[in-house]
Amino acid sequence: MPFNNRSGRGGRFLFFPLIAVVMVLLLGGVVRLLWNMVLPSIVHADPITYWQAVGLLLLCRILFGNFPPGRGGGPGFKGGRGPWKDKLMHMTPEEREKFREEWRKRCMPGSKKQG
Repeated sequence: MPFNNRSGRGGRFLFFPLIAVVMVLLLGGVVRLLWNMVLPSIVHADPITYWQAVGLLLLCRILFGNFPPGRGGGPGFKGGRGPWKDKLMHMTPEEREKFREEWRKRCMPGSKKQG
C-alpha cells in the first residue's frame, strides 16, 4: 500500500531543510568572495577557504542571528509590540510627562527640556 500523504507535509518536511542547507552553502560562497575581496586589502586579513566561510556564516548566525530560524525578536517578542508599549498606551498624560523627564535625565544627561 503506497504512503498516503493527504496533508502534503511529507514533501515539505524534506524540502525546507534541503533548501536551508543549499542556502547556507551558497551564502558560504558569497561570504568567502566578499571576505577575500574586501578584508585582505583593508585590514590585511588572510584569505579564507570556502569551508571557513561556511563556518563563519554559521558562527555569526549563532552569535548574532536568531537561531533556530523562524523565531524573531528574542524573548517576549509579540510581533513588534512589547509589554512596554501596552504600559505606555495606558498612562495618563501626567505619567507620560514624568516618564519623559526620567528618560531625559537617565539617557540624555546634557539635554534641556524642550517646549
